[in-house]
Amino acid sequence: QVSLVDSGGGLVQPGGSLRLSCAASGNRVRFYVMGWYRQVPGKARELVATITEDGRTNYADSVKDRYTISRDHSKNTVYLQMDKLMPSDTAVYYCTAGTIYPGDSWGQGTQVTVSS
Repeated sequence: QVSLVDSGGGLVQPGGSLRLSCAASGNRVRFYVMGWYRQVPGKARELVATITEDGRTNYADSVKDRYTISRDHSKNTVYLQMDKLMPSDTAVYYCTAGTIYPGDSWGQGTQVTVSS
């Protein structure tokens, strides 16, 4: 299992950008499938994006063409570049990792607020 620390959230105006980071520590981190979820109070956690060891990515329809997930194996870090942000993107964002699919380990979450 790995430990995850999320960072990079904040307040941004509509149309703006943010980059979230997820620092992972533990054994064999590079072999884990990594991902980001988000959650709004009162709603279920929603998948945002995933990335495999070899860089294959998957995105929720709501963020395609606006978000980009990437990973740096040398730093054991996963990033989520968020562009063209909308108020509906406001949520707590969680980094997650798993051996087959994300969900075995979770970060503490980082708040993203999109508002003018």
